Amino acid sequence: MAQQDTTELNKTVTNLINKLSLSGKFIILLLIAIIIYLVYQLKTQKENSSVEYDTALIQEQIKNVGKLVVTEGHFSEVMTYKDSKKYLMDFISFDKKALVVINADVTVSFDLSKVKYDINAPQKTVTITNIPEEEIKISPDIKYYNVDQSTFNEFTGQDYNKINKIAKENLAKKIEKSTLKSNAKNRLVSELSKILIVTRSMGWKLVYNGQAVETEKSIQQFAG
Repeated sequence: MAQQDTTELNKTVTNLINKLSLSGKFIILLLIAIIIYLVYQLKTQKENSSVEYDTALIQEQIKNVGKLVVTEGHFSEVMTYKDSKKYLMDFISFDKKALVVINADVTVSFDLSKVKYDINAPQKTVTITNIPEEEIKISPDIKYYNVDQSTFNEFTGQDYNKINKIAKENLAKKIEKSTLKSNAKNRLVSELSKILIVTRSMGWKLVYNGQAVETEKSIQQFAG
């Protein structure tokens, strides 16, 4: 019965259209075209608004991540500095020496404001193009004990510069063997993971070095 009613309705509409003049048919077609256009425009505006909102949200998240991540540590070094000046075929020697105690505050930092990225809104892709290198700052406090020197071989500015250089080199080796750099790298990964979380939650893709980043482990690999 319902099918018969539908058939009758279609016949009635068809008869009405056939009875219309050419100008009437044109007006109906024009109205249909306008309605289709308006629906399309409404849908497109909605999609564009969604993409613009997502883009703004991702940019804001990257901006929030873009801060200075600093990991601090303290190291100590004790060394004995010696120097000799010899004359007359080493028959006469003038020596100087000192016990040197170095206490140093060390920071390993990443300036995440230097993270560079591209956003492809139509493809919903965020591509990280640059991750800043770590910055290591060593601030040594050097004290001298049991200083022994002679009139002909006194401590000079050159000695102090040499001691400072040796101290920093020794501290750098200690830093490499410590967990300070790995702890700093973990903090870097933690911050970058926030970008991954927000992109995935909105159905976007995060890319680095031509590869999709899908897990925090991936971030650890490319941040290494």
